[in-house]
Order: sequence, then structure tokens, then C-alpha cells
Amino acid sequence: QLQLVESGGGLVQPGGSLRLSCVASAFTLNQHAIGWFRQAPGKEREPVSCINSFGGSTEYADSVKGRFTISRDNGKKTVYLQMNSLKPDDTGVYYCAQAHFTSCSAYVVGSITSWGQGTQVTVSS
Repeated sequence: QLQLVESGGGLVQPGGSLRLSCVASAFTLNQHAIGWFRQAPGKEREPVSCINSFGGSTEYADSVKGRFTISRDNGKKTVYLQMNSLKPDDTGVYYCAQAHFTSCSAYVVGSITSWGQGTQVTVSS
């Protein structure tokens, strides 16, 4: 079973930046869409960003467009999420997640086949 291991979370002030990394245990990044969800306390898990299997198409939640950038390095079996201009509303546990499909068009909880353990991101002054 594919394992996904996230890193890069932490405490940052509003307006700051973090880069999350997700390393896969197997070379399947070029076969499935992959990306990030987040879950704030008391809220449902929501998709934040996705990159398709070929890396040529990305999608973002409206709340992070223009601030977050997703990328992938298939040679390193790693997916990144660069988060800039962070806001308190970005606080939550961020999960790396690989979908069953190659496209991001159906990147929802129900299409996920592998989850990482999550990394905490806290934006606070």
C-alpha cells in the first residue's frame, strides 16, 4: 500500500510562508492525481489543491488561489505545496492525498485512495 509522509508544517505569523512536502513510498505519482486537503477544528476536511498525474494541470480552492502553489517532482517522488501570505483561516491539519483518477476534476474525499498522516499548520500572531 502506498505511504505518503508529509513534512513542513509549523507555526507562522500572518503574512508568512511555509512549504509542505509529501514523499511517496512508491513511484506512482505519474499515474494518479495528488494534492492536499486540510481540516480545521470543528470543520470538514476540504480539498486545497490538486495536480494531475502528468503535472500539467493544477486546481486550487478559491480561498487559496494566488497564494498557494502546488508542484511535483516525480524523480524525487515528492509533491510540494508552497503557501504564501498565510492567514489565520489557513490554520488546520494538512493531508497529502492521492486520488484514484489521473485528473483533478473529481478531487474529493470519496476519490482518495491513500492519505498521509497529516501535518499541523498554525497561523497566528
